[in-house]
Amino acid sequence: MAPFVHCAAFGTFVEDDLGGGVRMDVDAAGLQAYADELQARFMRLQSEALSLHGRARAVEVTEKSANGLVCATVGARGDLIRLDLDPRVFRDPDAQGLADTITDTIHRATAKALDKVVEIFESVVPADQMRAHLEGDVETVMKQLAGQMVEGDGHR
Repeated sequence: MAPFVHCAAFGTFVEDDLGGGVRMDVDAAGLQAYADELQARFMRLQSEALSLHGRARAVEVTEKSANGLVCATVGARGDLIRLDLDPRVFRDPDAQGLADTITDTIHRATAKALDKVVEIFESVVPADQMRAHLEGDVETVMKQLAGQMVEGDGHR
């Protein structure tokens, strides 16, 4: 019998001796360990959820432009809370340049806010998984979950 696909938590799929089918050799201890780990993770998440959620919702990041004339404050989801413009921005009538500076400053503040939220949840959710969720990257989330089930990447 040659191993077909290894599943760290559950066992190994193997071809049967007749070569016509596939069965799974179940690792009961591995299944139990995986279930215990999931339960512990869920309990930790449940006990910390309100606190983590409150901390994440309170995130605010202020970023200043390279020229120091634009200052943007965003919330946890990148929503603009405050925009301050130094009066010197009006000395140069470059509307497009000002718009680009404002946009860049807000984008940098948003990226830092995302980093802070990911860091807050890192004790219960792996950083790359949390980042994919927050960015709405469903494809990456699904790949990560499949990887955890099939390959056992250590974040189960």
